[in-house]
Amino acid sequence: MANLNMTGPFVIDTATIDKEVSKTSAGNYALGKKNNKGGLTVQYVGRSDDDLNVRLKDYVNHKKYTHFKYSYATNAKAAFEEECRNYHDWGSLDNDIHPDRPKGKNYQCPYCDNFKE
Repeated sequence: MANLNMTGPFVIDTATIDKEVSKTSAGNYALGKKNNKGGLTVQYVGRSDDDLNVRLKDYVNHKKYTHFKYSYATNAKAAFEEECRNYHDWGSLDNDIHPDRPKGKNYQCPYCDNFKE
């Protein structure tokens, strides 16, 4: 069973995001709906390369996702690699494409050959 290693789930609203995601940092998130066991039914995974709080606010008032989980990352590369892991582990998601690399970076996905030259 895939494991996000994230904190949550929390309701996606500005006050909750500001309270829970108080550090300016790169990080990862999962979006979905709270299930009947109190966990998150994961529908989408993503990342921020520099400010997770700001990125999560893009989903306030989103009709499809009501809750989020998150984790901080040490840097953009770590966030990218974690997003790739989550993308590959969770499989059937709303993500349309493989996670893109941080702008201007040549990082390789540790789980597939998507960016191999």
